[in-house]
This record gives sequence, C-alpha cells and structure tokens, in this order.
Amino acid sequence: MNLTRLITVEDASALGDLVTASREFMAPWDPIRDEVYFTAEGQREVIQEVLERHDQGSALPHVILDENRNVVGRITLSGIVRGPFLSCSVGYWVNADHNGRGLASAAVADIKRIAFSTLGLHRVQAETLIHNGASQAVLERNDFTQIGLAPQYLNIAGHWQDHLLYQAINPALGDRRGEPNPA
Repeated sequence: MNLTRLITVEDASALGDLVTASREFMAPWDPIRDEVYFTAEGQREVIQEVLERHDQGSALPHVILDENRNVVGRITLSGIVRGPFLSCSVGYWVNADHNGRGLASAAVADIKRIAFSTLGLHRVQAETLIHNGASQAVLERNDFTQIGLAPQYLNIAGHWQDHLLYQAINPALGDRRGEPNPA
C-alpha cells in the first residue's frame, strides 16, 4: 500500500491543522512563515501554486498518509528537470504526532520509486540541515548517499544555514558511459 498520493486542494484544511499543531516542532527546520501559512486558506494557496508547477511538469506534490489513510505530512519532488539532467530535489515533513513511526522513510521510498520508474529520472537530490540526524537517517535508509556540504544553503529559522547534500541515482539508467550500473 502506497503511503503517498497526489495532493489536492481538498487537503488544505487537514494540512492547515497539521502545520498549526506542529508549528513549534517544525520551527527549527522551516523558513520563517507568514501567519496565513498556518491556515486552511494559506495551505490552499500553497497547494494551488504547487499544482500549477505539477501541471508544468516541474513538481510532483504528494501528501503522506498514515495506515488509516489520514494526511500526516507532505513530500514533494521539485525542480524536475528533463533533458540530459533528468533530476529533481525531494523535500518532506511529517507532523509531530506521527514523527518517528517510519512514515517519512516509507514516503521517501514511494516517491523515489515514482521518480525513477514513472518519471524516468536519473537522480534525486535531498538537502538536510547538518544537525538533522533524523532526516539524514531517513535518506540513508533509502540508499541516498551524502555527496557534500552546501554552506549557507537555505534561510531556515531566520538564519542562512549549512546543509548536507544527498543523492540517489537510478541504477536502471546506467553510468556515465550509458551502461547499466551493476545492482
């Protein structure tokens, strides 16, 4: 059973409740947000914007579901680039009440499978704050490899912060010479 699905505008209310309830929990990992972000209307705007990018082929926004199919977070492939790059970035979060249950790991596995099989991408990149060991563990459980450090990469919690860069390469698409990678 997949634990993600394409986001819909109807998810705005549930996501508004989640971001409000998890506001303090998420604060160290998020940019500073306007108050409207923490409302159903604010989430509706976020969803409409990301669905426009989805329609253009540059994003794949999903919600993360628990075992009862309730929305408990988000995972998005963004910056999808075609041509010789065939790459994207993944970002995800699970609300405080569902954190630590393996849902982020399952969601990353699901979205990575979609990126490689359905979208045919070569590479998925992820970035984590250097002190976010939980997110790094999620990536490592999903065969992402740390590839470097990006100094002052994103403005998180009001400060430009360093991030560790991770990537997963699609083994079905081959190496630099176009030959399949050994599995």
